[in-house]
Amino acid sequence: VCSMGNSTSRLYSALAKTLSSSAVSQHQDCLEQPDSARLDPIDPKDLLEECQIVLQKRPPRFQRDFVDLKKNAVSNHRPIRVMQWNILAQALGEGKDNFIQCPMEALKWEERKCLILEEILAYKPDILCLQEVDHYFDTFEPLLSRLGYQCTFFPKPWSPCLDVEQNNGPDGCALFFLKDRFELINSANIRLTAMKLKTNQVAIAQTLKCNETGRLFCIAVTHLKARTGWERFRSAQGCDLLQNLKNITQGAKIPLIICGDFNAEPTEEVYREFSNSSLNLNSAYKLLSPDGQSEPPYTTWKIRPSGECRHTLDYIWYSQHALNVNSALGLLTEEQIGPNRLPSFNYPSDHLSLVCDFSFSQDPDRLL
Repeated sequence: VCSMGNSTSRLYSALAKTLSSSAVSQHQDCLEQPDSARLDPIDPKDLLEECQIVLQKRPPRFQRDFVDLKKNAVSNHRPIRVMQWNILAQALGEGKDNFIQCPMEALKWEERKCLILEEILAYKPDILCLQEVDHYFDTFEPLLSRLGYQCTFFPKPWSPCLDVEQNNGPDGCALFFLKDRFELINSANIRLTAMKLKTNQVAIAQTLKCNETGRLFCIAVTHLKARTGWERFRSAQGCDLLQNLKNITQGAKIPLIICGDFNAEPTEEVYREFSNSSLNLNSAYKLLSPDGQSEPPYTTWKIRPSGECRHTLDYIWYSQHALNVNSALGLLTEEQIGPNRLPSFNYPSDHLSLVCDFSFSQDPDRLL
């Protein structure tokens, strides 16, 4: 262990406690929220420094730049930064996903956890939406609550992580928002249905009030069923989620942002359902394309025994009548990703993080 001086030793001690999964070897009720209010706040700069010390033998983090999309729109409030990311469940990365070009050393939780935190701390999201979270109680909730976030977790009922030896509990969706920027008005944990049957996929939807503007909006996070051959199933899950969100937003009277790993290319029916929904949604990352109509060429890129997989599966949908996308974080280039693809010593997940800055429209009723 490196010597870090008195100023950071207390913080490192707190961080080090989250490096071991033994702290939650007894799997607690996954809907129970631990009491972290008694823990001291953490300065994000200090935590970032601690992560960088742990990662000092790894390559530096990739440089990604924000693309300005404002188009001369004027906003009278600070933008709301939203981050969407499937972070790769630790149990799946080590036990089931079989990334044949990724050394097992690169997947060690002690360091990969710090790569994930470094990415989050670098972009400073006001709202963070994560999928495949299986270290919520021992890592993300304790640390992010001390950074000022309110934290919510909803696990999959039958998480595949539980089939892996020495797992850390089920994976699920997690939603975090900064308490000094937003007030929680309503929260719903949604178990998605398909053909009237409850499924293994979930969503969280929360109605927040922006403290600066007093405006309400709904933020949702989800992770739909994976694999080829399940397209109709995903479509049914998407319809169920849309119906739930119509009820929550009173038919789009409340603006909406939906983050998720949809496990669906833009050619799938579930994508068309969201595009054509009465909620008047648009996909934020389309705005990075020259015509504003095309999704990125990939949001995940990996190599498994079956071959190389490059797909666009992750999205940030938003109410285009009520919200503007001020900027979006550019994706990693093929050169940055490298021939062995993801995950890697450079990057902790097989999915890229998506980050957008939103502002409220001045005339939200104009396009309804």
